[in-house]
Amino acid sequence: MTTSTTLAAAGSNGLLRIAVPNKGALSQAASEMLREAGYRQRDDSKRLTLIDEENGVEFFYLRPRDIALYVGEGTLDVGITGRDLLHDSRAKADEVIALGFGRSRFRFAGRAGAFSDLADLQGKRIATSYVGIVRSFLESRGIDATVTRLDGAVETSIQLGVADAIADVVETGSTLRQAGLETFGDTILESEAVVISQGGLAESGPAGFETFRRRLEGVMIARSYVMMDYDIRAEDLVAATELTPGLEGPTVSPLHREGWVAVRAMVPREGAQKLMDDLYALGARAILLTDIHACRL
Repeated sequence: MTTSTTLAAAGSNGLLRIAVPNKGALSQAASEMLREAGYRQRDDSKRLTLIDEENGVEFFYLRPRDIALYVGEGTLDVGITGRDLLHDSRAKADEVIALGFGRSRFRFAGRAGAFSDLADLQGKRIATSYVGIVRSFLESRGIDATVTRLDGAVETSIQLGVADAIADVVETGSTLRQAGLETFGDTILESEAVVISQGGLAESGPAGFETFRRRLEGVMIARSYVMMDYDIRAEDLVAATELTPGLEGPTVSPLHREGWVAVRAMVPREGAQKLMDDLYALGARAILLTDIHACRL
């Protein structure tokens, strides 16, 4: 059974239909986040679909580049893909949540010293795997250039005489330097993994969408925060809670030890060790950090 036939056969079974990358940089991270959110995930990379009846969802494992198209035409309700792939597809789908993984930057690059700014691209040939993104970017700046799609590595296209410049993902820049290239001009796009849906789904979508959104947001918060507990003298409570205000205020409980209270608050994971030092200097004791595995706010 082909992918298209499988999708068509899904029909309106009352389940929230979710597209997940079947391979590539986003695939494993997306499945890990879904597992953390309490959803079943496949244990066989060749499996194309999975029904999680208990949670009211059906997952379809698709090529990352195709996901925005399926969601945009309404064949599937929700998808996880890259912001770059969403923009490049020009599908009628909207970004709903930025997921915080799979981050990348798209930049122009050319031979060292050949380009100084974007205006130098006028009339040039540009090779890229993301034609839609690059053409939109150039059009918005009034630059007329020839944009050619090349799948896979595009760095060699300049050396082979196919292009004058390239537009590609840049992480450390080491691959470009090895090819004798350097970046120039503004960043084309800051990309990361995102949840996408058709316009208006958040307001009128199928049952389960809001639960799905809350679960993923809960995972991201749990990854970004830790729970901090400590004991402090009551006279130092105001100063301590200024350091640990929590999300909606800390929990403060009296201790059996006279003049002392116990405080619990969610604090950002980043900088938590320094925060422990500051609390200790203030007089706090029995300071504990605990991972948060899931939450709802």
